[in-house]
Amino acid sequence: MTRDPGLQPERTRLAWRRTLLTLTAVLLLQLRQAFTGRVLDALLTGAALLVWLAVLVVTWHRATGAGPRRFDSWSVPLTALGAAGLAVLGVAHVLGGVQ
Repeated sequence: MTRDPGLQPERTRLAWRRTLLTLTAVLLLQLRQAFTGRVLDALLTGAALLVWLAVLVVTWHRATGAGPRRFDSWSVPLTALGAAGLAVLGVAHVLGGVQ
C-alpha cells in the first residue's frame, strides 16, 4: 500500500494549529485574571504569554518550513512542557481553582 506523502505534513500543521488555538483560549482566560491586583495572577499571566509566544514561533516555523532547523532539537519538548503547564492552568480555571 502506497502512502500519500502530502497527508502527514497537513496533519502535523493542523495539530500545531489546534494546539495554538487551545493555548490561546487558556491565555485569554488567564488574561482576565491578570488585573486582579494579585502578584501571582500577574506572574501566571506572564508565564502563559511567554509559552503562547514560544508555541506561536514553533508553529509558524513548522507550518511554513521557514527558519533554521536548529529549533527541532529542543522546540518540541519545551513546547510540550509549556503546553502541559497551560493545560493544568486551564483545568484550574474550569474547575474554579483560579479566581
